[in-house]
Amino acid sequence: MPVGVPPKGGPLGRSRSRLSASGLTTYLRCPRQWYLTRKVGLSSPSSIGQVTGIVIEDALCRVMMHRPGPMESLDSLRTWAYELSQHEAQTAWEEGEEVWNRRLWKRDDSDWSTVEVDDYCQKIRNGVDLFLEEVEACFNENGGPYVDAYRSGTIPFKVPSPAWGEVPQFPVPEKVRSLQARDWSVDHPFIWQSKGENIHWNEAWEIARPWFKDPRVHQPQRMFHPDGWAAGELDLVVRWDGNIRLVDIKSGHSGSSFSESLQHQLRFYAWLWSRTNEEGTVQKMEGWYLSSKERIDYIAPSEKELTSMDEEFFRINQEMREMGEGASMIPANPSQNNADHLHACSGEAAGCGWCSVSTENLETAGPMNDATRQTMMQGVEIQSPCMPFSNIPSRVDVAGDLIAQWGPMPNHFNEPVLGAMLKAGEATIAIEEAEPGSFSHLHESEETKVVIKNALPGVWRDQPRLYVDAESTIVPQSQIDIPSTRIGLLRTRANVEGIVLSIRQQSGKRLDERPWSMLAFHLWDGSHVVEVVAFGSAISERILNLQPGEKIRLIGAELGWRAGLVQLRIDVRKTRIELPSPSFASKSI
Repeated sequence: MPVGVPPKGGPLGRSRSRLSASGLTTYLRCPRQWYLTRKVGLSSPSSIGQVTGIVIEDALCRVMMHRPGPMESLDSLRTWAYELSQHEAQTAWEEGEEVWNRRLWKRDDSDWSTVEVDDYCQKIRNGVDLFLEEVEACFNENGGPYVDAYRSGTIPFKVPSPAWGEVPQFPVPEKVRSLQARDWSVDHPFIWQSKGENIHWNEAWEIARPWFKDPRVHQPQRMFHPDGWAAGELDLVVRWDGNIRLVDIKSGHSGSSFSESLQHQLRFYAWLWSRTNEEGTVQKMEGWYLSSKERIDYIAPSEKELTSMDEEFFRINQEMREMGEGASMIPANPSQNNADHLHACSGEAAGCGWCSVSTENLETAGPMNDATRQTMMQGVEIQSPCMPFSNIPSRVDVAGDLIAQWGPMPNHFNEPVLGAMLKAGEATIAIEEAEPGSFSHLHESEETKVVIKNALPGVWRDQPRLYVDAESTIVPQSQIDIPSTRIGLLRTRANVEGIVLSIRQQSGKRLDERPWSMLAFHLWDGSHVVEVVAFGSAISERILNLQPGEKIRLIGAELGWRAGLVQLRIDVRKTRIELPSPSFASKSI
């Protein structure tokens, strides 16, 4: 119920090769939009609306987690909830301001001073009103089929709906320190009526409360397909009447340009619910719009439709995995017709930005600022010792003896991957899955003298490394008569330069609550774009101050890979960062 541990993913559960609801809807709108924003990772300047959607949803959930005392009527219950909404609106506004101030790249026309607490409060109250419709229906049904179970102290579901005073349900509780020793109780515990009595309004609130993501739980609360290639994170699951209804919360209104994606998103959730063997069958799907206080209903897919989705979604996920290799070209030729759908789009679909940038509309398309646009129109001159991104070596064949195996163990993204060791003469090199589950048969080779074909060369913590994925193979040396690359000659670092197209910073908590932080920016060298990442102590103040349109040079960047695409990593000890001045003299930091 509806959270799990990723079968082939890391603790953060965000593999770029895994199909998600938002990824699916983006792909259906525009394949190139998905490729550039999801797989390549290009971001756009943050808008206030993006922050608002997150903090308001959390605030609404916090209101629903409260447990009312005796209430005489629906109106008194509404008054009580409205007062909570006012308090949570202020909290949400403060959280939003903090999140907004941390964003590195923001829209020029966005100013947090224009955000009003009253607007937040009204949206939360609209969400409360939609929930109170469920409470009223539950009251009119005298508590529904589960009232006696609740009154006897039995929770009718594997995972209860989150509530203040109850112990939160962590997907991986063994990773949470002192979980059982913490005091989750509240001053005034909820008191149920005796069996057979008429339902009270506060009981109707308690029974009707849906399942939602518990804001106290730092671990991912997602459903994962048993085979690991799809995952989804639900907003609400309404189930008080014995029927399962999946609800997605939207902070806007149903007339937005993205509203057509809602049905596809909910279809995906209903399919994933059925394939993860969750409790009950989905009967309906709904969208709750907080700005307009609308409830949009959809009929759940039939079993025949669900079976059809198995093939449809698997095919889409395969197409996603096969899109792109190495460095990614931008801008693209709009008339280019290739099987990977990597040509520029018309720019008409909701969310299209970078995907519509082409050689024919460079002056107007995309989320570039003026500095970025002017530089892209002028082009970038690559100077020695730097190389174009297209020259970064990708696939190599390496021969040697398999001498060790390990894993799954955490990689630098803290994802569990398989590893092995290859030895050639006196040299050794680690072999690692490029992503969790991307080469699950790494330990199955019966031969020890092998050739690793189509491996991706890289480095981690100053040690060379080979990454393997679905394009890689392990074959006996006796079957190969072509020369392979010597371990000592592998290119594991790159010297590059280009202009910054986008930048973003992410942070959070691992399963065990230890903090993590990552900064990513994308460089463009005049024809291709690659992602550059820095972790933890490698995130310097100067990198934090980078802005799109600036030129930067990296000497000795670590070569890595993500979903088959180049990902350069800044080593705090070995990577030199240079900011070329207008006079073309380089200033090191």
